[in-house]
Amino acid sequence: MVRADNKKNRYGLVGKNIAYSFSRSYFTNKFQTLGLTDHVYENFDLEDIDQFPSLLLSHKDLCGLNVTIPYKEVIIPYLDEIDPKAAAIGAVNTIQFTARGLSGHNTDVFGFKKAISGMLQPGDKKALILGTGGASKAVAYVLGEMNIEYRFVSRTPGDRQLSYQDLGPEHLPTHTLVINCTPLGTFPNLSQKPPLPYHHISDRHFLFDLIYNPAETLFLKEGLQRGARVLNGQRMLEFQAEKAWEIWNMPFH
Repeated sequence: MVRADNKKNRYGLVGKNIAYSFSRSYFTNKFQTLGLTDHVYENFDLEDIDQFPSLLLSHKDLCGLNVTIPYKEVIIPYLDEIDPKAAAIGAVNTIQFTARGLSGHNTDVFGFKKAISGMLQPGDKKALILGTGGASKAVAYVLGEMNIEYRFVSRTPGDRQLSYQDLGPEHLPTHTLVINCTPLGTFPNLSQKPPLPYHHISDRHFLFDLIYNPAETLFLKEGLQRGARVLNGQRMLEFQAEKAWEIWNMPFH
């Protein structure tokens, strides 16, 4: 068990190849704005999740962590408890340090729901979720709450999932909400995009990309060229980051 008795004010992001991280700059700026000069936020770039216990041992002053690709699911066995919503999703992106140990939460749900609020139209009844990682599970959870039907699309589809090659006239024209949960198009790989039949995209569609760097991916540009509503992941990240800060500062017993 990791206890919080001697916490300083160290926070951080656990992931792999995360030099591009939004979180570090966001929280560093937040701490400066709030005058929290004794607070720091760092990237903890792990080659493998089995390095996580060593990270905890070497940083006894940790107060809270964010978790990103590819560890949102595999980090769960290392936690002492998990919030019911995060358990239902099967992915954790925020860790609170409590007297009982490490408590896992998912703020992607809050961030995604807030980000798309006001962007949906009455015709948005069906969605395609590109990718099957931890973030896609949070997106699916929100869509389920909103009674929006969804299908997962994957390069290696599992049961009841679609491959990109499966997508045809019966899918994109009727699934007007398309959410990219893959890293395709993330800086510096700006020439990448999900392999969709983009000619089926129209002004009835809403394309949401969880990527925030660049602000306009090729995926979103394809939508803009066809008159679709588009939104990148910046607002979602800001909302989920603020929710994480709230969780880290919640009283615990």
